[in-house]
Amino acid sequence: MKNLHPLRARWIRIRMGILCAVMAAGLGAIVSGAYRIEVEDGPEWFELAERQRQRRLHITPKRGTIFDRNGAPLAESVEVPSVSLDAVEMLRGIEPQYVPMRTTQYAERIAQALHLPVEEVAEKISRRRRFAWLKRRISESEVEAIRALSDRSERHPIRGLVIEGEGRRFYPNRELAGNLLGFVAPDGEGKEGLELSLETQLRGEASEVRGLRDRSGKLIFSETISNEQALAGHNVYLTIDKVIQFTAERELQAALGTYEAHGGSIVIVDPATGEILAMASAPGYNPNDYSNSDPAARRNRCVVDRFEPGSTMKVFTMAAALAAKTISPSASLYCEEGRMAIDNVVIHDTHPAKWLSPTQMLSLSSNIGMAKIGLGLGEQRLYEGFRRFGFGDITGVPLPGESSGVLRPRGRPWVQVETASSSFGQGISVTTLQLAMAMASIANNGRLMEPVLVSQVSDSTGLSLMKASPKVRREVVPGSVARLVSDMLVAVTEGEGTGVEAAIPGFRVAGKTATAQKIDPATGRYTDTHYVASFVGFIPAERPRVSIAVVLDEPMGGTYAGGSVAGPVFRRVGEMVLRHLGVAPRGSDPIKLSEVAKQAGSSGLGGAQETPGQDETEPRPLPTPNSAALRSGGTSVPHVKGLPAREAVRALLSLGLTVSMEGSGRIAHQDPAPGSIVPKGTTVRLVFESPS
Repeated sequence: MKNLHPLRARWIRIRMGILCAVMAAGLGAIVSGAYRIEVEDGPEWFELAERQRQRRLHITPKRGTIFDRNGAPLAESVEVPSVSLDAVEMLRGIEPQYVPMRTTQYAERIAQALHLPVEEVAEKISRRRRFAWLKRRISESEVEAIRALSDRSERHPIRGLVIEGEGRRFYPNRELAGNLLGFVAPDGEGKEGLELSLETQLRGEASEVRGLRDRSGKLIFSETISNEQALAGHNVYLTIDKVIQFTAERELQAALGTYEAHGGSIVIVDPATGEILAMASAPGYNPNDYSNSDPAARRNRCVVDRFEPGSTMKVFTMAAALAAKTISPSASLYCEEGRMAIDNVVIHDTHPAKWLSPTQMLSLSSNIGMAKIGLGLGEQRLYEGFRRFGFGDITGVPLPGESSGVLRPRGRPWVQVETASSSFGQGISVTTLQLAMAMASIANNGRLMEPVLVSQVSDSTGLSLMKASPKVRREVVPGSVARLVSDMLVAVTEGEGTGVEAAIPGFRVAGKTATAQKIDPATGRYTDTHYVASFVGFIPAERPRVSIAVVLDEPMGGTYAGGSVAGPVFRRVGEMVLRHLGVAPRGSDPIKLSEVAKQAGSSGLGGAQETPGQDETEPRPLPTPNSAALRSGGTSVPHVKGLPAREAVRALLSLGLTVSMEGSGRIAHQDPAPGSIVPKGTTVRLVFESPS
């Protein structure tokens, strides 16, 4: 610097000063920026870096299992392989000009392995996304084919193909209880049946898991799942018995094939607890392959379909009338010889008769007799009686789409003909489940239970979260009335009753048949070609274990009566259920009327009674009419003095006579006298006297 010219040296100093100033300013700017980034804006930059570095995954828990009452799985989740595509990794390192050619080659090989269209695979590769499903729920052979394509020891391996497990809902019993269970869509959501209504319990709680991405974008988990509830949904235990459900579905399907019915349903209930042991609906479907089923076949007819019950409602009309004491069990009503006009409507009876007792009205299913009972009860009390039995209201089972049926609202009174027709099941509608629960209340001494379908819910560790217990909704009729109606219903399946096809050898069966006409949508009138056949009852009559409702929609082939169509189904299902429950037969002799009379007398209903301790173990021959009486068209009054009430009444009814009973104890007098020749339909007056 000393050897330079002073001016030049000065200029160099100036330039060095300027350069140092610029460098100092630049350094200051860098330090200031670093301070701002690290100190002032540090949290924001840190959060951005974490977002770029970390990845959050929502882990969907394994769906809970549905079990039957004995722990047999009805629906469970299994892990099946699916294959996804990482197109970025697949095309990494390939020169741009070769990408279309390689895309085509890869698409052809992948499509051949997975049996997919080449164009579909090529389109997914060309999108160049980090993730895309190629095919979900693949077979073992397809898994092996994909692994072969990804094997790096082979020539020209394909990168970016990932095989991972995916949950799939599996129904090990195929069609069994399909309409009840429903199904689960590929997105993991329940769509019908219990899978839909119990979605919250079965699906569980989703959990968020964080992970780190490495240089290639692969996920490395940085933390574990802290909530064990997220690992699996809750398990649900039903009251359904798998064996009983199978029996009901098998017999129902056989009936549909035999009678060419459009559909049908069966509900089996434990009367004492309200537990639903089976709920069968036909036609059914396989929830493992729901996409190939008809949507109409997937509905649960037991709770969704409503229909006019017909004569099964006579049971509840009779019970309401006996409870209100508007009729006595020993009374006789004139049934107009099978034809009665009300307003501008004529009511007919299938079995024309003159005088019938309440038991005979149920046994012979008299519309006229029941219409008179309903009119005597009155519109308001008849409506309230039906409501007490649960009609016109949903039962509350956890199933989607349950119908409440149709009863006319209390605010709009029935006209006379509507009251009469409602008393024998026309103009109203019910569901199969409502029928089964109402009949179960008769079997349960007049107590209507809440139906129980889900008995328990537990978490993945086995801890019970909910446990159902029997709950009485209300007392619909006094216990004495319920027992009296039960004994009346036994006559339906005996002798000349309409339900003899439902009788089970070795057991007393209480039940009622119905053959209800359907409404023609085109005319709005009842049709003579389409019917709903049903039978509802309980067994054994003296100590009921199950209440069963059988409904067949539009049976064809010339046979449509409820006793002939639904009765045999009830019998076969009932036999199997009793055998499965271990109920041994105790003989099929009818219940003695003396027991019925005692119940009626103790509740103030009237009727004959028999003294306790009376020996009736010895069989007695029933009297028979003489041939002269038969030839003259009349009948001879048999000698029934000293016989048990039940046998005496049966003998008289078998000869076409009606009965009027007075007093209690044994038969002391009868009028007309034994041997008298009288026309059929004559009332025989029986006077009972207690021994001194």
